[in-house]
Amino acid sequence: MSANKKQFVYGKSLDNALLAVYDAYVFFIRFFREVFRGRMEFQEIVRQCYAIGNKSLLLISLTGFITGMVFTKQSRPSLSEFGATSWLPSLVAIAIVRALAPLVTALISAGKIGSSIGAELGSMRVTEQIDAMEVSAVNPFKFLVVTRVVACTIAIPVLMFYCSLVSLLGAFLNVTLNEGTSFIAFFENAFEQITFLDIWTSVAKAVAYGFTIGIVGSYQGYNASKGTEGVGKAANSAVVTSMFLIFIEEVIIVQVSNYFRV
Repeated sequence: MSANKKQFVYGKSLDNALLAVYDAYVFFIRFFREVFRGRMEFQEIVRQCYAIGNKSLLLISLTGFITGMVFTKQSRPSLSEFGATSWLPSLVAIAIVRALAPLVTALISAGKIGSSIGAELGSMRVTEQIDAMEVSAVNPFKFLVVTRVVACTIAIPVLMFYCSLVSLLGAFLNVTLNEGTSFIAFFENAFEQITFLDIWTSVAKAVAYGFTIGIVGSYQGYNASKGTEGVGKAANSAVVTSMFLIFIEEVIIVQVSNYFRV
């Protein structure tokens, strides 16, 4: 019994948690070393960007459009009580650009892209394809991990702008059906209160979210084990961890942006 206890420093659970944090730190540092080392796999990055957009575009279109319509529909009664329905386009645009579009895009991508990356790399790990690449003198980390993380970091901001546009179109449809507002008048009022700080904050959020989704999904898949069970666990952990970190990043970026806004 005493010999088994000496195997752990702080206990089995805490030791495993600390080792997981250390492994994640090593993986994170290795990514930045590999990014600036050797030739970048641009063709694979482009292919991954296309795959990310192709997998997420339809779902983001539907979700963004419905988000814009629902938020507008719920905001109208509150504004009408104060006779301020004319502010509805500005309110909706501020909410979508500042918060809803980056967050909706990130959460959908975490579920769709993060799980896909975790499952794909996990299956490659358990079937020893990654080991075969190492034997063949190919750097699997550079080809599999770096390309996916860079592609996510590039593609998520693009999808965020698309989600913003679709959400505003959904909001416009709701406003024009109820109040007959023209297309030009709606978007003039919508962007009247939007500043460059709002746009750059949304871009910073999307970049951070994209990097998080890519690095977490790659880490979970690249270090998968225990056969097919490990593949499912990697995909599930990629989604849960990505969403958890996205909400933490949301809080931090909002606090920083509010500091500059004040």
